[in-house]
Amino acid sequence: MTDSERTSPEPAVVPDTGVTDTGVTADTAAATAAADPIVPDTKDWTWVLEQPCADCGLDAGAVVREDVAGMVRANAAGWTAVLGGDPEALRRRPRPEVWSDLEYACHVRDVFRLFRVRLDLMLDRDDPLFANWDQDATAVAERYGEQRPDVVAVELAEAAEALAAAFEGVAGARWARTGSRSDGARFTVESFARYLIHDPVHHLYDVTGERV
Repeated sequence: MTDSERTSPEPAVVPDTGVTDTGVTADTAAATAAADPIVPDTKDWTWVLEQPCADCGLDAGAVVREDVAGMVRANAAGWTAVLGGDPEALRRRPRPEVWSDLEYACHVRDVFRLFRVRLDLMLDRDDPLFANWDQDATAVAERYGEQRPDVVAVELAEAAEALAAAFEGVAGARWARTGSRSDGARFTVESFARYLIHDPVHHLYDVTGERV
């Protein structure tokens, strides 16, 4: 849906594909379509910083920055509950073109990993340019639908805790540090935190149907 890595400088699970977070190239889209019926999401979701999301109900622009860490942990707990369900049911897509609950969970895990890396970049470097990431190609390459739900639950919780702790460490003027995407979107750490939290919240809504 929007953006979404491992630890260290640039996580291996999120390669520099040359594709922005808001779209994919024709070659990548064709390859993804050939391997998987999911239609790549090409929308720019930064609009959630300007108005509430009519689907999940989150008003990201109104989120208190200091609350994001707790919201990440609460969201991870929701995913842990989801992933405790029947493995076969978790792998089953509601429609061919819609991710299964397990695939959504894998995506959220990688969102947490990616945003931890990007947050570290913003705090350690002056206005870094983020490496591009193709979330749809990653889902295919990493075989999201074949991963073990119990393992994903642990990995998602660990990634969420690492990100939450990193946000808790931000204070004062560091909230104003900046970073940019290759499509021109520019964030402060504060707007980055608000933009981040919409993604896992929205995807939990996709799976549970429960609005915030």
